[in-house]
Amino acid sequence: MLCAASVWQLCKPPSHVFLCQSDACIKNSSDKYHPQGSYFLRSNILSTKLVGKKVNTNIDSTYLLSRRPGTAMETRAAVSVGSESTLSQVVDFKKLQNGSDIRGVAVDGVEGEPVNLTEAVAEAIGAAFAAWLLDKKNADFSTKLRVSLGTDSRVSAKSIQSAVARGISGAGLDVIEYGMASTPAMFNSTLTVRDDLFCPVQGAIMITASHLPYNRNGLKFFTSDGGLGKKDITDILSRAEKIYHVMSNESTEAAAAVADKIVHSVDYMEQYTADLVDAVRKGAGGVERPLEGFHIVVDAGNGAGGFFAGRVLEPLGAVTTGSQFLDPDGMFPNHIPNPEDKKAMESITKAVLDQKADLGIIFDTDVDRAAAVDSSGKELNRNRLIALLAAIVLEQHPGTTIVTDSVTSDGLTTFIEQKLGGKHHRFKRGYKNVIDEGIRLNTVGEETHLAIETSGHGALKENHWLDDGAYLMVKLLIKLAAAKVSGEASGSKVLSDLIADLEDPAISSELRFKIDQSHPDIGSGGFKAYGEQVLDKLDQLVASDANLKKAPVNHEGIRVSGYGGWFLLRLSLHDPVLPLNIEGPSMEATKKLGEFVLSAVKEFGALDTSALQKYVA
Repeated sequence: MLCAASVWQLCKPPSHVFLCQSDACIKNSSDKYHPQGSYFLRSNILSTKLVGKKVNTNIDSTYLLSRRPGTAMETRAAVSVGSESTLSQVVDFKKLQNGSDIRGVAVDGVEGEPVNLTEAVAEAIGAAFAAWLLDKKNADFSTKLRVSLGTDSRVSAKSIQSAVARGISGAGLDVIEYGMASTPAMFNSTLTVRDDLFCPVQGAIMITASHLPYNRNGLKFFTSDGGLGKKDITDILSRAEKIYHVMSNESTEAAAAVADKIVHSVDYMEQYTADLVDAVRKGAGGVERPLEGFHIVVDAGNGAGGFFAGRVLEPLGAVTTGSQFLDPDGMFPNHIPNPEDKKAMESITKAVLDQKADLGIIFDTDVDRAAAVDSSGKELNRNRLIALLAAIVLEQHPGTTIVTDSVTSDGLTTFIEQKLGGKHHRFKRGYKNVIDEGIRLNTVGEETHLAIETSGHGALKENHWLDDGAYLMVKLLIKLAAAKVSGEASGSKVLSDLIADLEDPAISSELRFKIDQSHPDIGSGGFKAYGEQVLDKLDQLVASDANLKKAPVNHEGIRVSGYGGWFLLRLSLHDPVLPLNIEGPSMEATKKLGEFVLSAVKEFGALDTSALQKYVA
């Protein structure tokens, strides 16, 4: 750790930078180190004030220096902020927000996709999260705040991680780097109690862009309360933008020097994987190797999930021969690491059949989503995965509510409510929306133990409402292991039998209607207001058709049943798009539903309905 005098020499401020000495005064000062009192660097835009021993950390554009000799109050780092940034690139920080995540282009080389998640931007975001966390924890600097950093396999991972570490350590917080990790592990590091791993941390950041192409990257944020929400991300990006505008090459160099002194590196995945192994053993009645005799193949898609084969399955006794794409490769040369991707699912299915394996498991890039394939090659994803987990959860918690997103099938509702005796609660798309709704229902007295989106994001109450693909697969493994130990069954048939009564739709399609924002019909309300007009028109026409019935309870868009099937037209959460989902027992039935929708929306000139026109033709 650097003493304050050493830090001061690293980051002597320009003459315009103000220093605060004593609890009430902010004044000009020279470049000398003052051995008495506490000093806080700030830009000439924003202030940082002392309130007693507590810091009111309005430090959106501030790197912090504090030293009170002879007391426990001491920050870990500081850098100065230049008055004129030498970072000339203009960045729209608002465009980096993707709901409750941050995502951007981090690698050059794709035409039409200029880099906007630069190292400087990442450093500013790191500093902004530190400021946000100090406010959140109401920090008084008597306790060290720590932030853990992890990455997936992306080619930009290390450079972005280093930049974020600079920002955090430069703002006075300690940084613990995990290197290759999973998103769920990062959240768990806020709960784990292990001094040798510097846990628990007060904040955690996963550097990932999920299944997006190699040139993208992003950040997900956690505290012990869970993942940050949309408002939190908006706040952090607002702070980051202010910080970015007053950064300089000098400040970055100083922050790097500080980070070199205080950043620690540990293997937190050792703890995370041990917890998964213990969960399976416990679920199987304490058997040391409950998966002995099972052959399970893993497809990590060259993302961060390759650990699952060697560090989870093999210690439990499973054979993992034929597992594929376990080595991290940020170019993703084999297929997109995405359980929703057709090519990815074909790949794991082929591996299962070629190996004559009992089960196949596939993860997305950062392991917060997963899917499976049974020994017959049947995909256990989307509605089937939800049904399978619902069956397992309802065995443990009879009558509980299962929360899903809005595009799940009518057959799934029938299965959950009539076959399993549970309650199916559809909500808005977006995994955070689904999870937050599960949490909310519990607070109002409606017992809910599973919240899961068709994309594979699934969270369990027993697992702190964390969307953890590895933990979802652990629930399947426990069922397999327990069935074998009890003599009930062996192999993945026990899983397939749980959902034997699930009615799969014969036809299932999703079409997307783009809204032309430059069209004269759009008006001053923008694409969202225009999209609502489309939905209102559709709503009016449904009431006039005796063959159709509007869903009595619906939280997103217009959902309508008819001709043995259903459709849902909704407005995208972020984009000028109206997605249309149609399911039915036959192409004839879905065509009738499509024709009705087309008749309702054809008058809207800014709406591109060409995909639906082809569909009904």
